[in-house]
Amino acid sequence: MPRAGAGWYSWAVPSLITRLPRRALPALAALVLTLPAGCSGPGGPGGPGTVTRPPLAERVAATASPALRAFYDQRIDWAPCSDRAGAEPDGPTVQCATLRVPLDYADPGGRSIEVALARLPAADPGARIGSLVLNPGGPGNSGVGMVRWGWRGYQGALRDHFDLVGFDPRGAGATTPVDCLDDRTREKWNGTDDPSYDRGRVLADACRTRHADLLPHLGTRDAARDLDVLRGALGERRLDFLGLSYGTHLGALYAEEFPDRTGRLVLDGAVERSTDLMHLNAEQAAATETAFRAYATACAAGGGSCPLGTDPATAPKRLADFLDGLKDHPLRAADGREVTAALGWAGVLDVLADGHRSWPRLRGALDPAVERGEGDELLRLADGADDRDEDGRYDSRWDAFAAIHCADAPLAPTDTDLRAALADLAAHAPLTSGHDPRGTLFTPDCRPWPYRSPERPHTVKAPGSAPILVVGSTGDPITPYPWAQRLAAGLEHGVLLTREGDGHTAYDKSECVREAVTAFLVAGRMPAAGTRCPSD
Repeated sequence: MPRAGAGWYSWAVPSLITRLPRRALPALAALVLTLPAGCSGPGGPGGPGTVTRPPLAERVAATASPALRAFYDQRIDWAPCSDRAGAEPDGPTVQCATLRVPLDYADPGGRSIEVALARLPAADPGARIGSLVLNPGGPGNSGVGMVRWGWRGYQGALRDHFDLVGFDPRGAGATTPVDCLDDRTREKWNGTDDPSYDRGRVLADACRTRHADLLPHLGTRDAARDLDVLRGALGERRLDFLGLSYGTHLGALYAEEFPDRTGRLVLDGAVERSTDLMHLNAEQAAATETAFRAYATACAAGGGSCPLGTDPATAPKRLADFLDGLKDHPLRAADGREVTAALGWAGVLDVLADGHRSWPRLRGALDPAVERGEGDELLRLADGADDRDEDGRYDSRWDAFAAIHCADAPLAPTDTDLRAALADLAAHAPLTSGHDPRGTLFTPDCRPWPYRSPERPHTVKAPGSAPILVVGSTGDPITPYPWAQRLAAGLEHGVLLTREGDGHTAYDKSECVREAVTAFLVAGRMPAAGTRCPSD
């Protein structure tokens, strides 16, 4: 939750799909089709969890206007991606293309936009099932990058049987990118500890100036409609989809909009939007607090020279006090930049989102910062969280994050609601939200946003959809486990698969989960309700 709340997205899975292609992507274990012994709960091929698969490669004609039907009937012209930056010299050839969609689905005959696509054809053409569309969450992360540089995460059965397809949702990546702040402004915006600096207003005004025509059309429901046009253009009768983090909200809204066109949907690290953004941020802060305390306690209890001391009971507050103290006494990095409290918290919480396996990396940044006042490693973590490269240029993902959230979630809390939410933070997340409680609740801050969405918080039921697999992790600090429970319970045909363990999302953290997900996507075998998986 950098800068007092980062939101729901897959920066917490850096080993799999994030900040591509800036860091190496480790290969995951090959996937098989049977549930391993490590999973609890009955199930098996041909049992009651088996899902009948519809015919493949059958176009579904759009039932709306001829103008909209033309988008469904378009041909995708795939070609090798021209930009090979970051690609492995001996890696498979990923194909790129664009998909034309209406900017405004209420006026399909008006302006259109192009959605960036990437596809990696099935490794075993003879065993190909169809297309599996991937989304890495955010909102604002690149599905094109997920396929181009994250394909190793899907080696094995998924890679053999499916064309892996990614797309950049509108407002993100190469699809009508929302880029509101110049690098100098963003530097201040990320690092300020000034309570009078109205970050929400600064961003809203900049986005209005640059993208007023796009802002009303960047919501997740519009992206779900784009997803259905993509399904039709791919020639698939139904959509097979793997969404991570905020990508689960995209998948859920797709099922709500097009229940009869759902194939096999997997929603991992679930976001559940039956309440408003402020209250969801408060729930997330409580989960993040648990991860923060777990790290500090383990550091102090582990022996050796933990910079937080040797008392597990006081270590969490010592770390919070150190980070909060950067407001008045920022650290200086070798390049002359200051490590403020906002940046320090951003780096720490960004890394913690990946669970205990990220602890050594965090220790490597905190040791010099706490013990010697050297801020370079801590600043490096913050730059990773904020998508700043070595030349001082920022990726615009955070602008897309705000624009999509604010298109989804109008927010005008009453004073009573705000006081109650602040009290909830003080009770359940006093350390991780204490430096900026209002910033924690309003990330992003949609109150000054120039566009008011008709969307309202609600439970997604998707009656008439195919069975949907929802995956939740008991110690997820970004999309808390109760969200997965609520999403699965709300869906008319939702089934919950649980991973026991910390860190954000489950697919890259549990062989049991990977095998269950693959069994469902490839063979239609849904794990039994109540199935629980250990972490690797």
